Amino acid sequence: MNAFSQRFRRIEPWVGFAEVQKQLQRQGVFLVSVDEKGRPNAMTIGWALLGTAWYQPLLLVLVRPSRYTHTCILHSREFTVNVPFGKMEKELGFCGEKSGREVDKFQELRLRWEKGREVSVPILTDCDLIYECRLVSRVDLVPDHILQEEVRARYYPRGDLHSLFFGEIKAVWRARQ
Repeated sequence: MNAFSQRFRRIEPWVGFAEVQKQLQRQGVFLVSVDEKGRPNAMTIGWALLGTAWYQPLLLVLVRPSRYTHTCILHSREFTVNVPFGKMEKELGFCGEKSGREVDKFQELRLRWEKGREVSVPILTDCDLIYECRLVSRVDLVPDHILQEEVRARYYPRGDLHSLFFGEIKAVWRARQ
């Protein structure tokens, strides 16, 4: 058994997603992709959806076009979502405040990572639950399609609406207890 298999076990995508929802609402989770130079970038996200479409399990993440991660996902066509349950608060804060355009977050934070097992994007090995995803589709939100004025006013007062990235879940890994 290699070091990765000693630390993680493969699970079904639906297992533990209630815990993921709690972490998204508390501190967020890491969304990782790579840029055109192959440099990894991590961003903190607080919104994600899990479901089935086109007869495959999908993880939906929302990223604004102004974010560096948006460009990275479009380039790599893959991403990982890395969930640290109740830890890595400092790192999540940093990745939510700093842009990968100016800062190498992996180097600055000394994030421990390795290449994904099913995708070429890195996974963060200090996290407890990891989703490896391959991009299936992207939908850009438009103002007229957000039907609740409260949502438009609260989340998009200056525009910059999210793109919805649908990732086919290729593998999910859970840290062994």
